[in-house]
This record gives sequence, C-alpha cells and structure tokens, in this order.
Amino acid sequence: MEIAIFILLAAVIFVIKAVKVVPQQYALVVERLGKYHSTLAPGLNIVVPFIDRVAYKHMLKEVPLDVPSQICITRDNTQLQVDGILYFQVTEPKLASYGTSNYVVAITQLAQTTLRSVIGKMELDKTFEEREHINSAVVAALDEAASSWGVKVLRYEIKDLTPPKEILHAMQAQITAEREKRALIAASEGRKQEQINIATGEREAFIQRSEGEKQAAINNAQGQAEAIKAVADANAQAIRMVAQAIESPGGMNAVNLKVAEKYVEAFANVAKEGNTLILPGNMAEMGSMVAAAMSVVKAQK
Repeated sequence: MEIAIFILLAAVIFVIKAVKVVPQQYALVVERLGKYHSTLAPGLNIVVPFIDRVAYKHMLKEVPLDVPSQICITRDNTQLQVDGILYFQVTEPKLASYGTSNYVVAITQLAQTTLRSVIGKMELDKTFEEREHINSAVVAALDEAASSWGVKVLRYEIKDLTPPKEILHAMQAQITAEREKRALIAASEGRKQEQINIATGEREAFIQRSEGEKQAAINNAQGQAEAIKAVADANAQAIRMVAQAIESPGGMNAVNLKVAEKYVEAFANVAKEGNTLILPGNMAEMGSMVAAAMSVVKAQK
C-alpha cells in the first residue's frame, strides 16, 4: 500500500514537472543538463523532469524603461540635466539569456553614455531644437549594440531638458528681448505702411481732383461753346426773321416808323441824362432826318 502511494505521488510529481504551460507573449528558455536546449512557445509544452529545467523567463511585450536623470555637458561647456524614457522589446530569448548578464542594466547604461556623447556634440540652443535628432541617434546606437543581446530598441524619448537656473534666467531674458525687438520692428513696419498708405491715398486723391477739374474745365468750355453757338444761331435767326419781315409787304414802312421812334427816344434820353441838349438845326425837318436814316438802312441792305 505504501509502495502504491509512493508510486502515485511520484507519477503526480513527474507529470507536474513534465508539463509546462507558457502564457501568451512570454518565452521560457529550457536547459538540459546545464546546456541550452530549447525555447518554449506560448501554450502547453512537455519537458523531461529532473533533466530539463526552465532557466530563464522572458516577457516579449514592449517594455518602457525609465532612464535615470543625468548631467550632460554641451559643446559650449554648459551643464544640462536630461531625463528620458526608453522602449524596448525582447526578440531573441536565447540571446537575451546568454548574451549579457542583465540586458536591462546594459541598455540603461548604454543609453546614458550615448546620450552624453550626442549632446556633447551640440550647443545648448541646438539641444532644444534637435530633440528628434537626439532621439534618433540614441535609438540607432542602442539598437546596433542590443542586437547581440536579443533586444530590439524601438524608440527613445527625452522627457525633460533642464539647464542651470542662471542659464534659464539668461534664456528667458534673451527671449524677452527678442520679443520686444519683434514688437518694435512690427510697430515700425506698421508706421511705415501707414505713411505709405497715406501718401498713396493723397496721390490718388490729387489725381482724382485733377481729373475732375480737367473734366469740369472741358465741360465748361463745351458749355460756353454751345452757349456762343446758341447765341449766334439765335442772332442769325433773328436777323433772318427781320430780313424776311422787311421784304414782306409793309415791312419798309414799319422799319421807317421804328427808326423814327428810336431817333426821338435818343433825343429824349439825352435830355434826361445831362444839362446840355443837342438838337438839330431845323426841327421842322425831322422827317428829312428820318428819311436820311432810312436811306442808310437801304444802303446797308
């Protein structure tokens, strides 16, 4: 009975030792008698108890690794405190087990040294502008070295760049001065554009006024010409009408009467305007003077 129980317990232990269940995104490295034998994939796996043993267990997921903050010296001899984070993934469990004693420490140290080397080639101002370049350089250097450790370095991101307080104050003062300079330049450009706009407006206004005065002068000249022409046409029409009236029956008699009236009115006006009155020598022969005036009219005709 005791032997049966012993055999049963041995069988149970044998089964437990022989069956290995590997979770998803994990890998188990198996050694047989101290030597690498195989890598167990996710799922149910069978090993030889007491001969095979699981030496290493690796997670195949992407792992974020916080790189400790460190002081770097820039090209212009300025201290800069840099803090970053690294993302890596185990791709070769065998190399990750036997390539290095601790690939996490190796990656961390290599990331720090590579970062110091990259920043040492840059000036302080460039480090803030070239973050993407720094990240790419660190990833390239780490990925090349970590390939022999079975690790794939995916990316590196700088979390913070902190210069000394004195440098930070100087940078803030420089930024303030630059902004004030830009403000002054913008204000001067605005005044310049304002003066240009005013001058352009005055020039266009002067051109418009001169064009208006020119057109007004042309219109006045044309109006005067039209008026003169209208007066001339009216006078010509009046003369033609007078001539037609004279040539009509009784026209000459009307002319004689009109000339006589004008003659008498002229003497009357002279008597009103002055103290001296000029009269013809023979008042009885007024008709003869009218006849003489008519002869002049006939001669002009």
